[in-house]
Amino acid sequence: MAEYTHFDASGNPTMVDVGNKPVTRRLAKARAIVELPAEVLSSFDRGDIMTVKGSVFQTAILAGIMGAKKTGELIPLCHPLGLDNCQVQIQLNDNQEVVVECTAANTGKTGVEMEALTGASIAALTIYDMCKALSHLIVIKDVRLLEKSGGKNDFKYSAEAT
Repeated sequence: MAEYTHFDASGNPTMVDVGNKPVTRRLAKARAIVELPAEVLSSFDRGDIMTVKGSVFQTAILAGIMGAKKTGELIPLCHPLGLDNCQVQIQLNDNQEVVVECTAANTGKTGVEMEALTGASIAALTIYDMCKALSHLIVIKDVRLLEKSGGKNDFKYSAEAT
């Protein structure tokens, strides 16, 4: 049976000891969906939303990368990691929702799924921040891990499994 890994035998929080784990190439991809109301969507033009603060999606991409790099500072028991790569992609889907995907990679002893999840979340929050002047009816939803590889257990999200 699986057990929580961030508690010691006494039930106290602890950082997982990865000292004896092998160094492998780790990759994780996460997604967040941002629902924008009509008054915000009406500003969408040529693949982005331009505001007086600048390009919403370009700013969100930078924020997502910065967030992924700072995950170890934000989540108390995460290991501080040096990322080999971090990519954030943002696009509008057929349902007129903004899809934010963050892919993080490193070569190390622990995975990067928290970095990918943080990157997608911070990018989505940045979209909210930059568009909230038009509406507060923005919804961030379905933040989830899509896939991870390179560790003890690989994972790929399947909608049928939920």
